[in-house]
Amino acid sequence: MPIAKADFIEGLAKGLAMLEAFDTDRQRLNATLAAQRTGITRAAARRHLLTLAELGYLETDGSHYWLSARVLRFAGSYMATSRLPRSLQPTLNRLAQQTQAAFSAVVLDGGEGVIVARSAGSAEPVRHLAYGLHLGARLPAHATSTGRVLLANLPKADFNNWLKGRALARITPQTEVGMGKFKALIDQVRCDDHCLARDAHELGIHALAVPLRNMQGQALAALNVVGSSDQLSDAAVQRKWLPLLLDAARELRPLL
Repeated sequence: MPIAKADFIEGLAKGLAMLEAFDTDRQRLNATLAAQRTGITRAAARRHLLTLAELGYLETDGSHYWLSARVLRFAGSYMATSRLPRSLQPTLNRLAQQTQAAFSAVVLDGGEGVIVARSAGSAEPVRHLAYGLHLGARLPAHATSTGRVLLANLPKADFNNWLKGRALARITPQTEVGMGKFKALIDQVRCDDHCLARDAHELGIHALAVPLRNMQGQALAALNVVGSSDQLSDAAVQRKWLPLLLDAARELRPLL
């Protein structure tokens, strides 16, 4: 629900936007680049960068700035206090122990899916196949199994608003970027209530995802398993992986 304009602290919003301007594409920013990425003046960007550096959230060489380890306090606090990751972690670990595969739980944040829990331990031989499968990783929603599942679980009006004016980046030759075809893809995921994404985010990596719903039927996250084409063949998906994920989703539902 929108707040009153008088209650909105614009300076705080700009400071947070400045921190969000740093990502894997732009790991180091100067005042000019930061201004371009945040839509504020160069002078204002410089003051925000200097302040964040003074507070310890950025490091600098005097010209460029980059995130410091202090920003991990936010992620650590979320992981320690949020009920969702704590509820999911034991099940993800058990699935990994049973199958030697890699499992993740993802939530939707704007145009990206964010990994909030992942399996640990014995899934390492599989997990190294896929790039970026770490806690807090942000993956393009349109190109991932979890992102597509979460988009399919939005009310149709919200999904159309999400898609409006958005350019779908082609990450691999298999990424669907056509608006009409992407809408049809999401309609199919909505009908199937699961998504199998093949080579859409990284060539050679396939992923199967199902929604994680609470007792009210709201999809709070998506659960997926990641593997190679051999591991996630059509036959294996139907025989093994989809029943496994659906059972886990049913088991988790009272906890969400």
